[in-house]
Amino acid sequence: MSSGLRSTARVFALAARNRQLRRLELGFFAFNGAEWGVWIALLVYAYGDGGGATAAGLMALAQLVPSALLAPALSTFADRMRPGRVLFVGYLLQAMTMAVLAGAIALGAPRLAVFALAPLTTLAITITRPAQAAVLPSVVRSPEQLTCANVVAGWMEGGSVFIAPALAGLLMGIGGTELAIAAMALIILVGALLVMPIKGPQPMPASGDGDEAGFAAEVVNGIRVVSHHPAARLLVVVLAVQYMLMGALDVLYVVLAIDVLDMGESGAGYLNAAFGAGGLVGGVITAGLVVRRRLAPALVVGIALVGISLVVLAAAPSQAAAFALLATAGVGRTVFDVTGRTLLQRTVPAEVLARVFGLLESMMDVGLALGSVLVPVLVAIGGPRTALAGSGILLALIVGTAAGRLWTIDQAATVPLVELSLLRQLPLFSPLPGPALETLARSLTPVSVPAGEVLMRQGEPGDLFYAIADGELDVTRDGQPVARLSRGEGVGEIALLHSVPRTATVTAATDVHLYALGIEPFLLALTGHPAAGRAAQGVAEARLRELTELDGRPAL
Repeated sequence: MSSGLRSTARVFALAARNRQLRRLELGFFAFNGAEWGVWIALLVYAYGDGGGATAAGLMALAQLVPSALLAPALSTFADRMRPGRVLFVGYLLQAMTMAVLAGAIALGAPRLAVFALAPLTTLAITITRPAQAAVLPSVVRSPEQLTCANVVAGWMEGGSVFIAPALAGLLMGIGGTELAIAAMALIILVGALLVMPIKGPQPMPASGDGDEAGFAAEVVNGIRVVSHHPAARLLVVVLAVQYMLMGALDVLYVVLAIDVLDMGESGAGYLNAAFGAGGLVGGVITAGLVVRRRLAPALVVGIALVGISLVVLAAAPSQAAAFALLATAGVGRTVFDVTGRTLLQRTVPAEVLARVFGLLESMMDVGLALGSVLVPVLVAIGGPRTALAGSGILLALIVGTAAGRLWTIDQAATVPLVELSLLRQLPLFSPLPGPALETLARSLTPVSVPAGEVLMRQGEPGDLFYAIADGELDVTRDGQPVARLSRGEGVGEIALLHSVPRTATVTAATDVHLYALGIEPFLLALTGHPAAGRAAQGVAEARLRELTELDGRPAL
């Protein structure tokens, strides 16, 4: 078995040992698949019976606009209540709204009523992702299991993007959109039953210090940061453009399947699945890009693949070409997305990176909505094939006009290759995807300790994790030797994860060169989401209180 296959098997095995984690991951797979399946089914429904591309675009808008407006407020439920309960209720609400939609379509309800009901599914979805991120740290049993859980969740999401549209396409071919939506409701209901026993940590009390000024203030702050960093401004715009493509493609799948390729309603799901399959391949390719010094060439190649694939498909459409070329476009889009985000991470100062990415994420729904509106306009101007070619050309032109500046930004960007190489040797961080690993490497601070000096003492509070780059450390507890650590190993994670005093004394056996990592980037790297990082800290504080109550010592 190859090393890659062994690593993959090990990650899955470690995650599968935890019963609650199995439930959480399988529930997420059901949720993500149902989300994509219903999305494509509703676009097909809107397109049918003479609705055309305009109706499909309006259906996309009907789902995206309310979600974009209300998602920031709804997502805070996971901070105010037990996230496991919020996750269960979110899944249950999705199952109910999907079932109502399927029933309305089956009973021949007016199209306006279906359009009015459609946003309820996406509003329910906005509750679940923050809750998923917040509950995850509370169900894992070790730092390594937490990183493995995040990796498995990424694979689950990628796999569901490939499988769910294909399943929806099959079901639409058998019994229409109502059957596909009803099946997705059943799938998400299974997800709800899976996560029902999981409660998650107690909600964190409000800080009252004004640090969290709300979504509007965060967006304004993000805009202000980007406006003062021209390179970040350009990269945010370039990355946001891809969401226009995604919104356009969601409608184009339906247009192609029904009007151009004569595949029927089910064909839209199959075409979406082909794009998703390409994305999985692209994800494998991008794993090797993290240590490359220059990313602009890969970014340009990625967007060129998308544009060329769509133009070629528009020029000579056929079912075989559609599957092959959309898969190729999926590869290109993933390479473009990962390289663009990684370049943004290399360019923006670490202290403002979160706000910049927060602004980028807030533009996602806007880009999707604009893309879904673009297609009906292009179809009205020149037909489906013009819409297909025009979407690819527009994206390529926008990125192409910025190619020179992107190249300059890439030349000036710093790559922490030494730190990356070290982190990839640590089992704690090696499962992280490339962009996350590079962000973590940029947060490291070099530290040198001469032989004989104490790095940390048992009983002291700890707020740093140390990765050993060179030299050796001796670990003792109550004066008794425990271990000797060397390059590729780390020390200090227990105090950070559990918010307890240092459990051992660590002394430099030789002159040692280390890299220190603060508690905030440490926890965010393991949870993959800021809200989850706060939740992890809340769980750690709760465990500290439990420990101090057991031995009667005052809390540190």
